[in-house]
Amino acid sequence: MDRKEFVKTASQAIAGVTFMDGKERMEPLIKPEEYYFKEDGVIPNNRLPLLVYRQAFDQRGDKGATWLEARFKSNDWYNSWRWGIYPFHHYHSNTHEVLGVFQGSAEVQMGGAAGKKMKIEAGDILIIPAGTGHQCLSYSRDFQVVGAYPEGVEPDLVREEKSKYAASKARIEKVKVPSADPFSGNAEGLVQIWSSVK
Repeated sequence: MDRKEFVKTASQAIAGVTFMDGKERMEPLIKPEEYYFKEDGVIPNNRLPLLVYRQAFDQRGDKGATWLEARFKSNDWYNSWRWGIYPFHHYHSNTHEVLGVFQGSAEVQMGGAAGKKMKIEAGDILIIPAGTGHQCLSYSRDFQVVGAYPEGVEPDLVREEKSKYAASKARIEKVKVPSADPFSGNAEGLVQIWSSVK
């Protein structure tokens, strides 16, 4: 092993994870991608970044959905559902949201019209801060996600409505950083990243 490979290996965090069969195994924690979006006068977005875990889990179909629901619930993200993503710009002003793709793929627009287009596929997990715009642009016929919310909050649904912008911003400011990342738990991911954002 050369020095570059050693540094890469040594930098991967290892944590004990208890799986649904009750057995604990060692698993490398994946570092999420971070995306920051500015408010645009219609979509508030958030100072906190969108987090995207790529290929975070191997299960697919119903097994994948069940795995996601259990994993999210174990980290206190629940009130889950299975479906797609709305084909219009929208956001939630009263809560953060996690989406786990358990089958298919899609192209999504994140952060509103001036934000970023990205492809997501089975195995990916997105943690969307309150106020961050999201929209599905196109998708495969089998595309589905599991959605959930910290402490099971019932989300509101706000479209591109300027009349609701100021009130939405005020609500977004009151949404706290959750005590745990829905995927990696209370020691990594959003807990570290979001808590360090000023």
